[in-house]
Amino acid sequence: MTAKALDALGDPTRRRILEVVRDGALPVGRIADRLPVSRPAVSQHLRVLKEAGLVRVRQDGTRRLYAADPTGLSALRAYLETFWGAALGAFKEAAEADAPGHDEEGEP
Repeated sequence: MTAKALDALGDPTRRRILEVVRDGALPVGRIADRLPVSRPAVSQHLRVLKEAGLVRVRQDGTRRLYAADPTGLSALRAYLETFWGAALGAFKEAAEADAPGHDEEGEP
């Protein structure tokens, strides 16, 4: 699912839609009102985001309300945090190598 989520977020309109629905559920029309794209285009983008696990939908009478899906976002965050841990480790090594008292190879 992470690959689908990353692919979905590769589109700037889908990223903007996710920003719009992260604070609460909205119908397609209200989402489209906040974007420079048509309502049918927003519906297509929402379909991609839903398939990627980043957006969930629920029925409210005759309306479909879309909101960010915390489960999908948590999975994406966990994936991205694996890179953060590696980056912090590399930063620590670089900082220690540049510390006073270490030679060119980073040895004391």
